[in-house]
Amino acid sequence: MRLNPFNLTKPNRVKQSENFRHAKRGWKKRAPQFSFSKMVLFLCLLFLFLPLLVIIFYSFNASKDTEITGFSFVWYQKLIFDSAPLWHSLLNSFIVAISSSVVATVLGSLAAIGVSWYKFKGKGYIQTISFLPMVLPEVIMGLSLLIFFSAVKMSLGLFTIFIAHTTFCLPFVFLMVTARVDDFDTSIIEASHDLGANEIQTLTKVIIPAIMPGIISGFMMSVTMSLEDYVITFLVSGPGSTTLPLYVYSMIRFGVSPVINSLSFVLIVAIGLLTFSLRKGLKGFAAAH
Repeated sequence: MRLNPFNLTKPNRVKQSENFRHAKRGWKKRAPQFSFSKMVLFLCLLFLFLPLLVIIFYSFNASKDTEITGFSFVWYQKLIFDSAPLWHSLLNSFIVAISSSVVATVLGSLAAIGVSWYKFKGKGYIQTISFLPMVLPEVIMGLSLLIFFSAVKMSLGLFTIFIAHTTFCLPFVFLMVTARVDDFDTSIIEASHDLGANEIQTLTKVIIPAIMPGIISGFMMSVTMSLEDYVITFLVSGPGSTTLPLYVYSMIRFGVSPVINSLSFVLIVAIGLLTFSLRKGLKGFAAAH
């Protein structure tokens, strides 16, 4: 009988299958136990998702009030055909959110790279003052921006909202990218210089791809914060620049229409589909870099 010394597939498969069976039997024997941490996790998830479930439930309610009268798509019909001001405010919100987040991401990322790796006068002062918009109350920040716009005679509108949102989103991008830059292996930069790359090539082909997960995280957080902001937007907005939070809050005086519940459900579904579709690609990109 001849032995094949290179035939190692069969023993490995047997070993893996035995380990798998042992683990499976051990899992079946493990009895579920009550723990305080599991209870806290359940309560936190319930606290976070129960309001969303309530909104979804009442979006299909035929009555305008909280009284349950039957299942209906009437509010979705009104959302599609009879809610032009609502769609206009949503479009304004997306325009401001995307544009301000792009600018804040570019400026915040470059600032994080420059502050982390270069030595210059006032570096500590810049690092400290860059976090002030994160800790200042929104009312104070909104009033200061309003005074500034009035001093320079700038008309209030979408452009002033764009400037305000860029201002308060920039520190969050700076913080996230700085955390990524601090964990960066600087020997890669030295290797790129040894291979003949200049500063621009090192930045675009080495540094930015390596810190891209932090840049993407900062951009997503900026979009989220811009879409939900009300206080600063209210103070620096003008005629014809109503965003979705301003529109929703203005409806409170007359009672919130269930059309808002329908729009909320549509946004939840859209964001969920976008998140799950990008999840695999972003995880692969983060692992590769």
